[in-house]
Amino acid sequence: MTLPDGHTAVAGLAPGEPGSEPAGSPVPADIRPSWRRVVLKLSGEAFAGGEPLGISPDVVIHVAREIAAATREGFQIAAVVGGGNMFRGAALSERGIDRSRADYMGMLGTVINCLALQDVLEKLGVETRVQTAITMGQVAEPYIPRRAIRHLEKGRVVIFGAGLGAPFFSTDTCAAQRALEIGAEAVLKGTQVDGVYDADPRHSPEAVRFLQLDYAEVLRRELRVMDATAVSLCMDNDLPIVVFDLMGDGNVVRAVRGEKIGTLVSRSAQ
Repeated sequence: MTLPDGHTAVAGLAPGEPGSEPAGSPVPADIRPSWRRVVLKLSGEAFAGGEPLGISPDVVIHVAREIAAATREGFQIAAVVGGGNMFRGAALSERGIDRSRADYMGMLGTVINCLALQDVLEKLGVETRVQTAITMGQVAEPYIPRRAIRHLEKGRVVIFGAGLGAPFFSTDTCAAQRALEIGAEAVLKGTQVDGVYDADPRHSPEAVRFLQLDYAEVLRRELRVMDATAVSLCMDNDLPIVVFDLMGDGNVVRAVRGEKIGTLVSRSAQ
């Protein structure tokens, strides 16, 4: 079943089967490979905190501190921010708005989130650049891959806004595409739960969390880790995905370091 944040769905493993674990049980301490450069996918819904819409300053401050901590350890962090706390193109189109126009509205909503995150990061002393797929020179740079790479090499955080700049593509797909184009080694998807479960762990104490999944298994079971286009793009290019709890203290650093956190999606779940 799809969880309330829309990012996980029904999985078929029962407690005790390989690749699953009961909620709340200890996670093995073995280490995954660490990554030098990653793309952090941030859901727009998370930015709203406990509100249905808008931006929670407390959430943005938390996310900025997490990113700042990883940057200060020498990791290169780029972020793709969703806009679900502002607009959802698919939802708007169901109410009669043209789908393409609704998607463009959603893209503009992501830029609002980008600017909020940039502001807090810079207050924390982290140099930051916002690059957007839709040109808006007064608030951000245009998306230029080589320039983004150069910013990362200089220790700056790069925040990508406006998705791919085209309707019908999600910010999940944008995260995968940007990661491939800038040479990132993984996509880290921060959500409101600590991985992929077979039910909502906030309401089902017996929910089972997957420690690892293969791309093909995600697609076959139609697990909503990310949308199918994004997962396929990662699968075709062997780009790992880590789904983890964005709001846990230190989780971004733990994920980049390669500590076993959340759910890893990779080739043959290795």
